[in-house]
Amino acid sequence: MAKKAMVLLSSGLDSTVNLYWACQEFDLVSTVTFDYGQKAVRQEVYHAQLLAEKLKTSHEVIDIRWLGKVSSSGLTDSSMQVPTGPEVDIDSREQSMKTAAAVWVPNRNGVFLNIAASLAESQGARWVIPGFNREEAATFPDNTVDFIDATNKALEYSTNNRVQVKCFTADLDKTEIVRVGVELGVDFSLVWPCYYDKAEICRECESCQRFLRAMKAAGVAG
Repeated sequence: MAKKAMVLLSSGLDSTVNLYWACQEFDLVSTVTFDYGQKAVRQEVYHAQLLAEKLKTSHEVIDIRWLGKVSSSGLTDSSMQVPTGPEVDIDSREQSMKTAAAVWVPNRNGVFLNIAASLAESQGARWVIPGFNREEAATFPDNTVDFIDATNKALEYSTNNRVQVKCFTADLDKTEIVRVGVELGVDFSLVWPCYYDKAEICRECESCQRFLRAMKAAGVAG
């Protein structure tokens, strides 16, 4: 029987590397991108489609814009700003906690994983693959291995085929993820790490800064 997996693909660094990795580990891979009203949705969907085409996987966009409407977050609320430039200090845990709070969407990853698990079971897939990392787990508890373990425990009860969450990069920091991406042959030009949907990445938000630092540390042009 074919091993099937569903990748949660935002087209950011972590989910992109997990997609490439999953394509090596599983026989059949599908991808989903969530539209939760985020400011970067057009670029995320566009780059996710390019990645899916490149790796010959199916791709579906799931509309959950209600999540953005009930959330007060810089990622979704047009009246709120995403911290950028001097407001961001990725070497300071205290400042990173503040910027994390500014872009927090309540239970976002929990919603993502449960919807994906439902879709996965309906398609006969056993595995759901999100893009998490150790670096951001310090400020985002829903990036942690503990969160994955807790979700898997719940999915044992809520899915008949016992769908499980597996993240290849959960124990890696961003630089390590870039290095793995190089080994996997990732096309980094298709990665969209930015919280905005401008013509080019802003290079100023926390997500961009972490991505660019990792690319530089790994010796990859970005």
